[in-house]
Amino acid sequence: MNLVHIPGPAVMGTNTFLLITEGHRAAAIDPAAPAERYRRELAAHGAALKAIFLTHGHYDHVGAAVRLAADTGADIYLDPADVKGDRLFPLSWQDAAFKPYPAGGTMALDELSFRFWHTPGHTPGSWCIYVEGLLFAGDTLFAGSCGRVDLAGGSREEMQASMALLKNLPLPDATRVFPGHGSFTTLGAERENNPYLQGLWL
Repeated sequence: MNLVHIPGPAVMGTNTFLLITEGHRAAAIDPAAPAERYRRELAAHGAALKAIFLTHGHYDHVGAAVRLAADTGADIYLDPADVKGDRLFPLSWQDAAFKPYPAGGTMALDELSFRFWHTPGHTPGSWCIYVEGLLFAGDTLFAGSCGRVDLAGGSREEMQASMALLKNLPLPDATRVFPGHGSFTTLGAERENNPYLQGLWL
């Protein structure tokens, strides 16, 4: 697998990614940069985009999703709870036929096996995505912190439950964590040092 990190626009600095399989198929996670950035990387790797995973529906995580899906035929996976068509959650059912995350929480793409966990709190439709030792945490888990719960659809109680879920995932401490913003980290470092993952709310 090739992992390509593509930062979003500088103001928000969203971490976005392409995962490219040995079979030259690809998945995008939170494509917030201009669509051309992803098309260039796909062309450079001779890869076809097959899936677009949105960790949640906020405007700073979804910017290129509909354009890329139209250009490539890739499916967009987004929790229906985050499809609202407003300023904060800009995607609507008129934009595309979004797919829910799969029942049972798993999906294969060539050699890659994806697992998905529903982690509401930042938004009702937040999800974390695991593949090959990597956990893409969106705006649920940050290095040393967690996502905001004071925006529309946020919930402190749901975030607390999601933190407990992430802490107890059957994943090793060496699992690399890629948040939606800021520095990358490991699950072990967060289990040891992140007060929110330890159940301490400041």
